[in-house]
Amino acid sequence: MSKFGFVSSGGPPFEAHLEKLQEPAKSLLLDLRKFVTSLGTNVIEEVRPHRVVYAKTLTFRTFLDVEPAVDHLIVEVRSSRQEPPARSVIKTQQDADLLKTAIAQAYEKIR
Repeated sequence: MSKFGFVSSGGPPFEAHLEKLQEPAKSLLLDLRKFVTSLGTNVIEEVRPHRVVYAKTLTFRTFLDVEPAVDHLIVEVRSSRQEPPARSVIKTQQDADLLKTAIAQAYEKIR
């Protein structure tokens, strides 16, 4: 278990992504993580070598893919399997705040 209280899936620890980031990307990733995990108790976080993926339930319905870069985050929000994901670059807190509505909607809509 990480110091943030999440169970690791055997991949790299979440903190490995934080170590590679500069501000404000580091704070943005932590804020986004807190927001996404607050959406519901069935949110699953999977830390992969180059990204962090969030899904809904154990059937792993992916609704968010976050790729940390040095000074920004590349985010893909997926509302359904039929539609391509919406890709955005987050460089500021304002960018992240604007995207939170789309993330919440994708979480609710994904099946």
